[in-house]
Amino acid sequence: MYAHAKDGGGVGGMRKKEGPVNLKIYTMTGNQLQCQAAYMRNSLFDQGYLDEQFVQLEELQDEANPDFVEDVVKLFYTDSARFIRNMELTLDSRPLDFEKLDDIMHQFKGSSSRCMRTFQEVKQEHAGLKKKLESYFEVARQAR
Repeated sequence: MYAHAKDGGGVGGMRKKEGPVNLKIYTMTGNQLQCQAAYMRNSLFDQGYLDEQFVQLEELQDEANPDFVEDVVKLFYTDSARFIRNMELTLDSRPLDFEKLDDIMHQFKGSSSRCMRTFQEVKQEHAGLKKKLESYFEVARQAR
């Protein structure tokens, strides 16, 4: 029931489409989605969440693998979520196994250049950035 209009017609560049029970649904045009994706990407750079490494990943993406960057980020989050959970389990166990903690932190540090914060800050930032990147990738995918 959603229509993507390249002509920019409708209200504020949105195209009107009749939905179920004659509800009027407004959808973003492809151009608006591209602008929103660009804005979100720039915002992530401005906030310091993304850096040159992200640009390098984007340069590796091509038409044959249009989701390459998103796939790499998802893999990072899968791995880092496992590291965080292992860290929590190890911190909850007694006596503390400092060698195991050191191994986990070393692995996590190898996956992330933003590991200079306390564990709780890293955990909160991990969840927040994951949501922001998921939103960005969703808009970017729709903008294609």
